[in-house]
Amino acid sequence: MHEQYLAEYAATSETSRGRKYAEAYKDDRLPFERDRDRIIHCAAFRRLEYKTQVFVNHEGDYYRTRLTHSLEVAQIARGIARKLRLNEDLVEALALSHDLGHTPFGHTGEHVLDRLMKDHGGFEHNQQSLRIVEVLEQRYPDFDGLNLSYETREGIIKHTTSYDSAGIAAVQPYCPKEQPTLEAQIIDLADEIAYNNHDIDDGLKAGYVSLNDLTAVDIWQRTWTDIGQRFPAISEKRQILQTVSHLIGELIQDLVSTTSENLDKYAIKTLVDVRRHDGKLVMFSNDMNERNRQLKAFLFKKLYRHHKVERMRVKAERFLTILFENYIENPSLLPEKHQRRYEQHGRERVICDYIASMTDRYAQDEYKKLYEPFERA
Repeated sequence: MHEQYLAEYAATSETSRGRKYAEAYKDDRLPFERDRDRIIHCAAFRRLEYKTQVFVNHEGDYYRTRLTHSLEVAQIARGIARKLRLNEDLVEALALSHDLGHTPFGHTGEHVLDRLMKDHGGFEHNQQSLRIVEVLEQRYPDFDGLNLSYETREGIIKHTTSYDSAGIAAVQPYCPKEQPTLEAQIIDLADEIAYNNHDIDDGLKAGYVSLNDLTAVDIWQRTWTDIGQRFPAISEKRQILQTVSHLIGELIQDLVSTTSENLDKYAIKTLVDVRRHDGKLVMFSNDMNERNRQLKAFLFKKLYRHHKVERMRVKAERFLTILFENYIENPSLLPEKHQRRYEQHGRERVICDYIASMTDRYAQDEYKKLYEPFERA
């Protein structure tokens, strides 16, 4: 959508607070469009293809990875943004970057690194995402990082869900008393819509969750019954996929309607009004929020704590801990380009960056190279 058609409270090129470093551009792309393109082409984005969402990559080609999850968040977020006449380029940039800082093996890797780094600043994946786009990506001649627009960087560090929160200290350079743009607020719930519904699909495919289990989840069962009545002749597989699709649509519509009501209720006319408002404006209705909460509780109990998922979690926790401790004791094990950063960033932080950047497969290969005597180094 061209910016001239955006709502007054949308983020625009004209209202952007700009980039940290001045640049001479080779073309006339708009700022948030340029941000999106830089994210897509960065190394950290490509690595998401082999980072765990729920199921480790080697468990099957069907299951979501951090990369496919990020693409699904972008698709959902753009749909919401278009209905609200918000900036789709900024929304897409934020959706594609929101998981850049994730470790191998999902939240397990994050918890392990946070524990191991407790005396050295800790670890949190939103902070790591920001660190990637501000420091670790090295592509340009005059600066480190991707030199993204303020609004994109702000949205990355202020991303907040049930599992994610960067903390006040990390947000300090980004006006913590201000609300982020509506585009950034969309990502929080687009993320939830994507992983809740697609984790059901993956869980059913893996056999960790059954349709009988889901009868206890109101939001699922109502939609499942409705699809069955509308299309009585379809196969079970198609009914599952149609239920997931309609659920996503229902959540999006509720979010758009509730957010529109909030914008009218609080007389939000400009981006300044958005930033000054006391709380988030993008949200579900109370009824939908409760039903969504029930779905999240179900997934936590039935899928995320399934014994097979737990087995992989325990294994990942063990060998990521061993890798970290071994690198600390033997810092010369890291490639030389990383060793050269020890003096500037500190040995522990460089090792943490190195492990956090690994894909599941790379981490497993590193473990084998270090501990299996007949594995080539």
